[in-house]
Amino acid sequence: MRRMLPAGHHGLLVECDALEDVMSLHRALAATRPPGVIDLVPAARTLLLTFDSTTTRAELETVVNRTGAGETVAPEGQTEVVIPMTYDGGDLADVAELTGIPVDDVVRRHQAADYVVAFTGFAPGFAYIAGGDPALHVPRRTTPRTRVPAGSVALAGEFTGIYPREGPGGWQLVGRTDAVLWDLQREAPALLTPGTRVRFAEVGS
Repeated sequence: MRRMLPAGHHGLLVECDALEDVMSLHRALAATRPPGVIDLVPAARTLLLTFDSTTTRAELETVVNRTGAGETVAPEGQTEVVIPMTYDGGDLADVAELTGIPVDDVVRRHQAADYVVAFTGFAPGFAYIAGGDPALHVPRRTTPRTRVPAGSVALAGEFTGIYPREGPGGWQLVGRTDAVLWDLQREAPALLTPGTRVRFAEVGS
C-alpha cells in the first residue's frame, strides 16, 4: 500500500508500508527515471521525488502507481563496494550474547550475507545497509556512546552502518574499516549510495 503526498511545489512523497517496497520502487525509478524527475531520495518508509516544470505531480503519481514491488537485492551489474574490515568491535561479544551465536559465527554470518544500501542520512557518508543475516538483527545499545571512532562498523535492527567520522552513536560496534566513506575531493564524495551492493571482507581472510 502506497500513500502519496505533496511535498512543496515540486515534490512528491511516497509513503510505503515496508523498506523492501521503498528499495524496489527507488531501484525501478532510478533505472528508468521518469521525465522531469530531478532527484530520488529514499528513506526507511518513504521515497521523495523532486521534479521540474516539464511534468506534474499527477503524472508522477500515475507512474508510481504503475510501478510494482520487486526483489530487494540489487540487480547484476549494479556497483559493488567491498569493505575491508577487522572484527574487533567493542560490542561484538554483546552481539554474540544477544543472538546466542558464537563470536566466530557472528563474523562468518556477517561476511556471508548479501547487502545493498537502502538509504543514506544521519551524517554525510553514512549509509543504512540492508540485507544482513536476520539472525544478527540486534537492538541499539541501551546507552549510546558519546564518541564512536570514524570507520566503526556497527549493527542496529536490520541494518549495518559505518560511521564516516567520529561522533556519538548507539549502534552495536562489531568492527572497523579504513574505507573512506566521505571525501569531498572525490567526484562522488559518498562511497556508498542508495542501490550500491556491499560486501564485507575480513582483512587477512
